[in-house]
Amino acid sequence: MFILFGPAGSGKSLQGQILAEKYGWRWLSVGQLLRDQKNPALDKIMKEGGLVDDNFVVNMMHDAIKAAEYAEQNAILDGYPRDVWQAEWLVEHGDLENVEGAIILNVTKEELWKRLEARGRVDDKKDAIEKRWGIFEQTIAAMSEILEKQGLKIEKIDGVGSIEQITERIETVLRKWGTI
Repeated sequence: MFILFGPAGSGKSLQGQILAEKYGWRWLSVGQLLRDQKNPALDKIMKEGGLVDDNFVVNMMHDAIKAAEYAEQNAILDGYPRDVWQAEWLVEHGDLENVEGAIILNVTKEELWKRLEARGRVDDKKDAIEKRWGIFEQTIAAMSEILEKQGLKIEKIDGVGSIEQITERIETVLRKWGTI
């Protein structure tokens, strides 16, 4: 199991789906799991760029992680944890037990905007995206520190290039870790 971090538009979900399909892993995306809830209140929060209640998210993801572990299936945690509190919760509740490391996709804001405009998702409003980017930038260093203290490896890779090039960069890290 590994964590895939990146700001909105970085391609982490696309890469997570590609790798999950290729290797038969579970793709555990907070955003997708929340959208799958079909809950108008959650949808409204996400459209406005807000964050869904931490307790709801950690319990939803805890269940998904445990289901993957129970099935003895590798998983990709897409954008989770998303803040320091969630990272600490993961540590306290043993959800990092089978996590090998985290990969952070670095992408320029100019490239992120191009990608977001191309995907045209309903919750990709400019002010909402700026808010989500700000949250990501504020929390990634602190989350990385918490995860590293637990012995997780953290690798930053260039998230700009063709889909195939980025997948290969991720796979290079996963080979180095012995995941694939």
